[in-house]
Amino acid sequence: MTFYYDPLDRRCKSTTGAIARGSEITFHIFREESGKGASFPAEVCYIVIYQDGRKETILPMERVEDGFTITLKFKSVGLYFYYFTFPEFTFLGCAKFRRAAVTSHPVSWQITVYDENYHTPEWFKGGLMYQIFPDRFCKDGINQIADYKVLREDWGGCPTFRPNQYGKILNNDFFGGNLRGVVKKLDYLKKLHVSVIYFNPIFKAFSNHRYDTGDYMEIDPLLGTKEEFDLLIEEGKKRGIRIILDGVFNHTGDDSRYFNKYGRYDSVGAYQSVQSPYASWYQFYRFPDSYDSWWGMETLPAVNEASSSYQSFICGEGGVLKTWLSHGIGGYRLDVADELPDFFLRLIRSAVKEKDPEAVIIGEVWEDASNKIAYGSRREYLQGFELDSVMNYPLKDGIISYILSGNSDQLRETVAMLIDNYPKESVDCLMNLLGTHDTPRILTVLGGKYCSNKEEMAMTSLTEDEKKKAIKKLKMAAVLQFTLPGVPSIYYGDEVGMEGYSDPFCRGCFPWDNIDEKLETFYRRLGEIRMQKFADIFKDGEYREIFADRACLVFERRKDGRAVYVFCNNSPEKYALRLEGKFTEYLKGKTFEDHVEIGAFSYGILSKSE
Repeated sequence: MTFYYDPLDRRCKSTTGAIARGSEITFHIFREESGKGASFPAEVCYIVIYQDGRKETILPMERVEDGFTITLKFKSVGLYFYYFTFPEFTFLGCAKFRRAAVTSHPVSWQITVYDENYHTPEWFKGGLMYQIFPDRFCKDGINQIADYKVLREDWGGCPTFRPNQYGKILNNDFFGGNLRGVVKKLDYLKKLHVSVIYFNPIFKAFSNHRYDTGDYMEIDPLLGTKEEFDLLIEEGKKRGIRIILDGVFNHTGDDSRYFNKYGRYDSVGAYQSVQSPYASWYQFYRFPDSYDSWWGMETLPAVNEASSSYQSFICGEGGVLKTWLSHGIGGYRLDVADELPDFFLRLIRSAVKEKDPEAVIIGEVWEDASNKIAYGSRREYLQGFELDSVMNYPLKDGIISYILSGNSDQLRETVAMLIDNYPKESVDCLMNLLGTHDTPRILTVLGGKYCSNKEEMAMTSLTEDEKKKAIKKLKMAAVLQFTLPGVPSIYYGDEVGMEGYSDPFCRGCFPWDNIDEKLETFYRRLGEIRMQKFADIFKDGEYREIFADRACLVFERRKDGRAVYVFCNNSPEKYALRLEGKFTEYLKGKTFEDHVEIGAFSYGILSKSE
């Protein structure tokens, strides 16, 4: 059979992507042209549709001149799945890049139906994020440090990675990065056109990563004071930069005011007494030494989110969320969102939006967040009651796959998935990353040197030639990161050529005295193009693939009659792109008329000349 159906083509599906509850969709299957007088390939077609976990409904489609059509209304929030079928059990189902193929078994497309009142923050869309690991970005003076922490005096040295005599890695070496240091570098970030800083945890904790929260209401003294934090927020706002904090609400530290395993806090912790005011926060198998913890790590006792006391502490009036929002932060990134129950995520959203409707909530989810099953439960992150959006790890993997292999398939499939499955409100707020504190540095990944253990990782870096080649690849990756739907997030130092394998080597100190100025200038230019030249288009403009083969991808971002075209060619071949009129390519400043020359291993961002 020769039919055409593509859910990203509005001739086929009247609404692209997820839809609001109460909306209608018209589905239209087209007959592919095969010459005058060609016989029609089918007389009858049905759409088979079902809500997640429910029985299928089979509905006849209306026969029209060029195919089949049907209009349906979706009255309930949730996931729906559908495919098409013809007599004699032939199916038209989802295939490569979401396009239809005739199959012998049904393969469904997805429709996400979200709450009609779902809204995500306008200020965040079209922005540029910058992720900071607080201890390693910049220090200005030395703040108070506890005696159980080790203060390093060799800024830029290798982070401690070997276990101690008891076989434990303590993560208690600190280089002294602090809030005053970030304030000092706000003008640097402004020149990159950064609009929002995402901080890894800043609350008092034992470790240098601070994911083992000791006190949610106190900034770690080594980072600074609340007054310095307020100054950072104030100075950031002067430069159009907002702050979002890491919300670590699935677990606390064992060395915390709430658990207090080592007695360092002036509280009665859950470890110390079953009468502790925090006792209901934790689950003990055998008091006090056997308890539920995050992935079995005893230093990270897991929290019982069903505890009304804990819910009130995090989400209530005067609780953690509203307290820090009252300081003027722009929102939260939620650590390990997969492990936070849906009911707790709803409580978080309700508390945050009640305090500030325009605060953003980004979840740490590594897969397709629209349909993920975690711990045996289908998650509801993007249906309007929980998250605004998520960290875009699928896109990271797609970009890296394309850059390293020269094959665009995974990247194109990922972009199609995001646009088809996610609400556009979420797509425009996606945190588009190439690396984070949990992954190797992007330059190291693109350099391609494999290490089998941490001893090798500590001693291995790219040669000058290897680094030069990796930077060329990084620039192409960054072009995609900055121009595909969502909000690009620079992991501190990637813009100046930092290297590093997995944790802790990806968490090195920013090399302020040894930056790659040419690479930094490239990132500044990308920021300028995105944030100034075409801010309205990159904020929420539509995405459309113009041309693609294995090695070359050309797409447009379009809004209100204006368009930006982006091309990446990861091959030694040359291409010619036909476009009517005069065009300017903004990375190299070239101009073209009626056709654009796409050279070998090249990339570009262009629009009609003004």
